[in-house]
Amino acid sequence: MSHAFERLKKRSPQKRAINPYVHASGYRFVTIAEELLVDYRQRLLAKAKSLSLRGSLLLGTEGLNMYVSGTDDAVEAFQAYLDTYPCFHEFSLKWSYCKEQPYNRMLVRIKNEIVTMGCDGVCPQNSSAPYVTPEQLKAMLDNKEEFILLDARNDYEVALGTFDGAEVFEMASFREFPDKIQEKKQDWVGKKIVTFCTGGIRCEKAGPYLLAQGFEDVYQLEGGILKYFEHCGSAHYHGECFVFDKRVAVDTDLKETETIQCYACRMPLTKEMQVADLSSMTCPHCGGLPLLGKRVSEGAGLAVAG
Repeated sequence: MSHAFERLKKRSPQKRAINPYVHASGYRFVTIAEELLVDYRQRLLAKAKSLSLRGSLLLGTEGLNMYVSGTDDAVEAFQAYLDTYPCFHEFSLKWSYCKEQPYNRMLVRIKNEIVTMGCDGVCPQNSSAPYVTPEQLKAMLDNKEEFILLDARNDYEVALGTFDGAEVFEMASFREFPDKIQEKKQDWVGKKIVTFCTGGIRCEKAGPYLLAQGFEDVYQLEGGILKYFEHCGSAHYHGECFVFDKRVAVDTDLKETETIQCYACRMPLTKEMQVADLSSMTCPHCGGLPLLGKRVSEGAGLAVAG
């Protein structure tokens, strides 16, 4: 299934001065011949670097998953470049804006999966759960409809925020999702399920997996939490949203928050958890030193490299 295609909206010089960088993310599940991957990688990397973009592109036989940041003109030019590939024509992106470059370098990597589930036979390019738009989900929540709102993200992401009443799993990796579903299979028979994640890509695999397990009434939130914030703000959502770059988290206005990440255990630390002297702070999650990347070894009481 394809998302509505949009070009980057023009911004005034004043807005560009406040937030010089555009963060653009998107994905497409489409079959790409394996023999084309190396050539695609080289060409996409060369173009991105020529535009001074930074970020990461994951490329595989099942499609493309990308997170990049740069100036408005650079991001717009790269989206136009993607248009020259038939498989990436009208490649849909989600936008947010930031004061600093959230990535250190530009990478294009060839992967077996552009989002790792580790489950054979799940092919979103061939089978996908239907979308509900952010507005439709808000209406469902406004009307207190009965359905399972399933968070497909990892535990450290959920710790920062999620939808009110969402079903959450204690999982460190999306690879654990199939096992978690097996644990719920009997309890959820015949129920309506709507999945959501940060930007939507994990739900593209979660949906087909649920359908393959015999669940019939399965949907996914189009564009994920980030698109929901863009269209519906904070309605029915509490907290922040974890993002996989130097910003760490954004609020419901898609603005970077003061949350940092512990370099020892990778858990997010909100402003309320932080102390004035971060260099001596002890992480409430692992007991280690967040800025030094050291955690306390179990039972030893000594700081060791994490």
